[in-house]
Amino acid sequence: MAEIGNAVTAAIVDAPGAEPRLGSITLPSRAAGTTLLAVVAAPLNPLDLAIASGTFHSARHDAPYVPGSECVGTVLGSDRYPIGTRLYAECHASPTTPGTFAGHVLVADDALLPLPEGLDPVLGAAVGNSGTAAFVPLIEKGGLRPGDTVLVLGATGAVGQIAVQVAHHSGAKRVVGVARDHAALQRLLGLGADAVVELRVGETADELAGRLLAAAGPVDVVLDGVYGLPFEAALRVCAPRARVVNIGNAAGATAQVPAGLLRGKQLTLSGFAGLHTPLREKEAALNWLWTALLRAELHLEVRTVALEELPAAWRAQAGSPHGKCVVVPEQAG
Repeated sequence: MAEIGNAVTAAIVDAPGAEPRLGSITLPSRAAGTTLLAVVAAPLNPLDLAIASGTFHSARHDAPYVPGSECVGTVLGSDRYPIGTRLYAECHASPTTPGTFAGHVLVADDALLPLPEGLDPVLGAAVGNSGTAAFVPLIEKGGLRPGDTVLVLGATGAVGQIAVQVAHHSGAKRVVGVARDHAALQRLLGLGADAVVELRVGETADELAGRLLAAAGPVDVVLDGVYGLPFEAALRVCAPRARVVNIGNAAGATAQVPAGLLRGKQLTLSGFAGLHTPLREKEAALNWLWTALLRAELHLEVRTVALEELPAAWRAQAGSPHGKCVVVPEQAG
């Protein structure tokens, strides 16, 4: 039976480029094939800010909408899951589909996965988008094998920190993290990085490549979250038949790829976008990440905020924090 529509507190982005404000929406009655969740923990992702900015490459919303792309929630009504079940959910937020920065959210049944028994819901949510953006490119697309050398560009954000740990626990011979923040880079050495390289203002691609080669040697797998000049430098230190996977472009939207280098080293270049990857294709990654959390083998700095604190957290996320912010709607402000 469909539940009666619910008036719920939610964050609302009124127009492209606007920060979220606290407001109220009325969810439609639950239809067959959907599940109504009470949101327990909803991570704030760079993806959420990119879409809200109005400049994201594949999604723009000119009408007001509730942002939020994932959460862990408790079932309030469903044809598939018992009431009270704790689930991980993905949501493609839009003006017609409210996202997860709200007290309740309606999610298609195919976009839900049960959370393992005993897993902290905040941590389980925190490694969703960020964890799959690390695991899938490294393990499934990059084909990381024991004994490989791995280079992580943009290693101090949530994705990069998880990527360093995934590579380390998957048998990489050497893991090297690359980013701008010196203090954050040093913390990677306690998470499984064997060396770190700090990006320098004004450095050329050849100069950076020299320092990367000194720190890593020839590289088998590159996880690139920055593109631009660091990506160009990383290509120069790739071993023959290296696999390079791009997941972001914080350092620039374009990069030069010399044809001779690409063919001479027989490189494999690819990209990964979680937004365009169905949840069923990320299930193996999530199960690996959740199991690692249960075993205390995966660590991520997480800060929880109440829903009314989201605007301040939104601004902090724009400054590239070296951790994960998770909205907990029931948390006192």
